[in-house]
Amino acid sequence: MFNLAEPKSRHKALTRNTFCIVVFVLLLVGATTANAGERRFTFTYEAATHAPGDVEYEQWITWKTDKDTDSAFDRIDVRHELEFGITDDFQLALYLSDWRYQRGSSVGDGTEWRDVAIELMYNISDPATESIGFTLYGELKIGDELLELEGKIIAQKNFGKWVFAYNATIEAEWEGSNYSEDKGEFQQTLGGSYQFSPKIFAGFELLHEIEYDDWDTWGDHLLYAGPNASYRADQWWVTVTPLFQLTDSESEANFQLRLIFGIDF
Repeated sequence: MFNLAEPKSRHKALTRNTFCIVVFVLLLVGATTANAGERRFTFTYEAATHAPGDVEYEQWITWKTDKDTDSAFDRIDVRHELEFGITDDFQLALYLSDWRYQRGSSVGDGTEWRDVAIELMYNISDPATESIGFTLYGELKIGDELLELEGKIIAQKNFGKWVFAYNATIEAEWEGSNYSEDKGEFQQTLGGSYQFSPKIFAGFELLHEIEYDDWDTWGDHLLYAGPNASYRADQWWVTVTPLFQLTDSESEANFQLRLIFGIDF
């Protein structure tokens, strides 16, 4: 269930070219001084929260592609999010809308609206002033025949220009007309990022997840890994992470890429 495999040759060229193009764009974009809100990772949350009165808009795009059982598979998930700093330690976020486009022989083709959500983050210790930062995260998501609860523990350690963050997440989901289809998921993420300049950051991310069908049977372990890059300007930032599947799950995407673009108000 947790067998490491060589990267799939048929998507190596595609993903390498995609990453190079995105990083090239990041290096060329803008020429202003970087001082926007930080987000070095896309799959891993950092422990710091917004200052009181801060407002930020985030645009998420996640692309998954290439299953061994469905070479034509493509899925694009889009999220529109507003984040608000409430107190020195408390942050609130609203997912204004999540929607999805997908195609392939293993899924239905087309676009569908998914859900809205509310997210709460409470910072216990600040990684900028403490030896290690900790934050508690909670999320409630509601959609068409969908209800989801998520809890997360966020840890962050700063070493000079290096930042390392770890997330442990438990998720419960109910789907169907009577919410009769239920499952759980345990997820871990780890990210490391180095500051090369005031504008440019780069590092890596790891993603491990396992589903618990009907809260009765564990599914296959999934492990993804890849580099990331982030660019910051005065009032905006952009971060991208391409991930490659290292396990050998034929029914899951071999490659996924997430890009998050943020604007500070």
